[in-house]
Amino acid sequence: MAVELKVGKFKPEFGSKMGFYLTVLDEQVKDDNDNPSIGIILCSGKNNQIVDYTLKYINKPLGVSEYKIFNELPNNLLKDFPTEDELNIIMDIDEEG
Repeated sequence: MAVELKVGKFKPEFGSKMGFYLTVLDEQVKDDNDNPSIGIILCSGKNNQIVDYTLKYINKPLGVSEYKIFNELPNNLLKDFPTEDELNIIMDIDEEG
């Protein structure tokens, strides 16, 4: 799977670039037992008609989705994430240096 995070809105050239990445994954990384590679492009915005035109003739599985940036996680999601202290323990980070 190839995931690309774009800072701006979707542009048609993102599709061909992702197609290149997926071809490289299929040809050089995956083995015979793996499923075909898929691509996900995350953008801050998209025009569905432009996305449809871009992806119409691409023969690799590829999706485009928008993302939103929040300053803080909603409370219903916070409970599912480790605290900073828990992450430090997992990653074996010594806070003193």
